[in-house]
Amino acid sequence: MGRTRPPTGLAQQYVRWLAALFITLELVTAAAALGFIFLPMARRAADDLAGLMVLSAQTWNELPPETRPAFEQELERSHQLALRPDMPPPQDTGLHHGPYLLFLERAFERRTGHAVFFLDETAADGRLWLWTTVPAGGRSIGVGFAADRMKTQPLGALALPFGVGIVLVALLSWWLARRIAQPVAQLELAAAQLARGASPELLAETGPRELAGLARHFNRMALQVRELLDARTTLFAGVSHDLRTPLARMRLAIEMLTLRPDPALLQRLEHDIEEMNALIGQMLEIARGMNTETAEDFELCGWLRERERVHEEAARSAGAQLTLRCDLSIRVHAAPGALARVVDNLLGNALRYAPGPIELVARVVPSADQGGDVGQVYIGVLDRGPSIPEDQLALVFRPFHRGQGQADAAPGAFGLGLAIVQQLARANGWQVGVTPRAGGGLEAWVVVPAA
Repeated sequence: MGRTRPPTGLAQQYVRWLAALFITLELVTAAAALGFIFLPMARRAADDLAGLMVLSAQTWNELPPETRPAFEQELERSHQLALRPDMPPPQDTGLHHGPYLLFLERAFERRTGHAVFFLDETAADGRLWLWTTVPAGGRSIGVGFAADRMKTQPLGALALPFGVGIVLVALLSWWLARRIAQPVAQLELAAAQLARGASPELLAETGPRELAGLARHFNRMALQVRELLDARTTLFAGVSHDLRTPLARMRLAIEMLTLRPDPALLQRLEHDIEEMNALIGQMLEIARGMNTETAEDFELCGWLRERERVHEEAARSAGAQLTLRCDLSIRVHAAPGALARVVDNLLGNALRYAPGPIELVARVVPSADQGGDVGQVYIGVLDRGPSIPEDQLALVFRPFHRGQGQADAAPGAFGLGLAIVQQLARANGWQVGVTPRAGGGLEAWVVVPAA
């Protein structure tokens, strides 16, 4: 089998395409210039020269003999023309001097009514002259002109810019192709590193709008993948840590039960099993948070009253006072199941760590507060519990993160509630956050689109 030819690079393709486009445009321009400018001008110039040569021969024939030498000198000085009386008509010698001489022969034919040919002859000074004859006064008068009159080179005038343009377009297309292909090559390298599980450097969000947007989206994806990998590492480490403790207690209890049955040890075993089951359940919550649910329109205030009733018993057991404040006629467009898990986790977090007055609040967010976005609804859980330092607020959404004293204050909590909230918010495109509350406490909130 033959070797597979490697694909052409993006820069090489752009160089070829731009060079081919330039050559095509140059050829079209050259053809248009020849057809509409140079050829008509050459025909007109040849016709004018033929008329001048015929007129010169006729004028010479009509002048008195004593004035003819002065006329001949003026012709050569002013028009580079020469006269030769009684010259025999030249025959066809196959002389070719380009389109201009052909146009000149055709112009003579129109004036004389018969075929006219030119004879080339080198003068004593080394200049080349072209001769033909004009009938005047019953005699054949030779009329010649210096070949210097035909030194114009229209094809050369077209070829020079064409050649220079080829060099310039090659350089320009190479520079332009490099400018376009280099960010794409960097993106390819970064994507390959990301596919291998490495953490690539973020791309520069500069250049044309499309490339800058592509780099921006890739950077966002790379950061999300990096966060997911960090969260997975933390998650696995936390699960192994939190499962190791009840497993150790269970192993000890089983060894003691083999020696002496004890109802308290059996109760401890059952409690450890329930704790492990709760941890596995919350892990499954995080896994389900990645699956999107179909969004629908529904009335929010009545829906939040149902969430309040669900948590009434837990609020009474924790000694908390749960109240609802909701603007009338608020409708949202969201996945009800995912939003219920978000609100339940925020309420459960507040009941666990900040028993006391807890408010469940919903209101429409003014568009100015959202940078011009229209139709946003704020849902918040406000408590008066212990505050969190500003430098710790960014860590509350990390799996298994528990603030100082929280593990002792809330036994059985694993620090996964807000991690589940963040996963659900990301999967549904919602905004979520935790901020200090004026007068003490915290505000845990989520912003969803209105219907």
